[in-house]
Amino acid sequence: MKVVALVSGGKDSTYNMMKCVEDGHEIIALAHAHPPEDAAQEELDSYLFQTVGSSAVATIAECMDLPFYLQVIAGSAITQTLDYKLTEDDETEDLFALLSNVKHHHPDVAGVSVGAIFSSYQANRVQHVCDRLGLTMLAYLWHREQVGLLREMVHNGVEAILIKVAAMGLGKDDLGNTLKQAMPKLISLSEKHGVHACGEGGEFESFTLDCPLFKRRIVIDEVETIIHSPDIYSPVLYLKLKTLHTEPK
Repeated sequence: MKVVALVSGGKDSTYNMMKCVEDGHEIIALAHAHPPEDAAQEELDSYLFQTVGSSAVATIAECMDLPFYLQVIAGSAITQTLDYKLTEDDETEDLFALLSNVKHHHPDVAGVSVGAIFSSYQANRVQHVCDRLGLTMLAYLWHREQVGLLREMVHNGVEAILIKVAAMGLGKDDLGNTLKQAMPKLISLSEKHGVHACGEGGEFESFTLDCPLFKRRIVIDEVETIIHSPDIYSPVLYLKLKTLHTEPK
């Protein structure tokens, strides 16, 4: 099956692409929804999309040498129930516009790779859009046990760094750490405090620098730490990836 991959830049969308290829599918394009150019911050607090690191996602397409499609997130989470019905100006319609554009340019695309693990809100909306466009949603990580999944990602060569933290026990010193470096702490927080080891409770977000599908790897040259919410117990901090480049592996 020819597949378009929804990529946030993070580990989950990356690893789901790897599982698609492992299952015999062909990734023919990447697609990403991004904040408006005039947005005050890269973090939109979207219910559907990861927006931190958005400006750097084009480098993933460069590393995979694939067409890259973008869509501005113009809507918001107007319908916040788990089930979704077509709603004007909802951010789900931005996803519909994005995948419609991909399908227009690639009429042979039949599947959509999505890195959803436990968010029914996200999965239901992607499925809704896929149904409208006659596409098959491919979510290989759905309902996987998170500690085992995190270990599997690291073991199978997903090299990603933490670019956002938003949970008690995580802070500024964790930003920029690789999954491999962060894994012992994430597993410990999961065992002691119920933190989702893969960040499915919004505890952290990541950005992928390399994986077996990449023909080149990403190198980050300059970052800026942004304080999104200065909570004393669980501050929300993220890295703005200011400059980066790709290099041969």
